[in-house]
Amino acid sequence: MGLIASAIAIGLAALGAGIGNGLIVSKTIEGTARQPEARGTLTSMMFVGVALVEALPIIAVVIAFMVQGK
Repeated sequence: MGLIASAIAIGLAALGAGIGNGLIVSKTIEGTARQPEARGTLTSMMFVGVALVEALPIIAVVIAFMVQGK
C-alpha cells in the first residue's frame, strides 16, 4: 500500500510541476511579446520560478523514499 501511495504522490507532484512550468513559460513568452526590451529580466525571473517549481517534485520523491524506509 505504501508503494502505491508513494507512486501517486510522486505522480501528482510531477503533474503539478508540469502545469506550473507551462504557466510560467507561457507568461514569460507573453510578457516578452508585449515588451521585448524586458526579455533578459523576464527570462532570468522565469528560470528562478522554474527552479522553485521543480523543487517540489524532488522533495516529494525524497519524502516518498523516507516513508518507504529505503
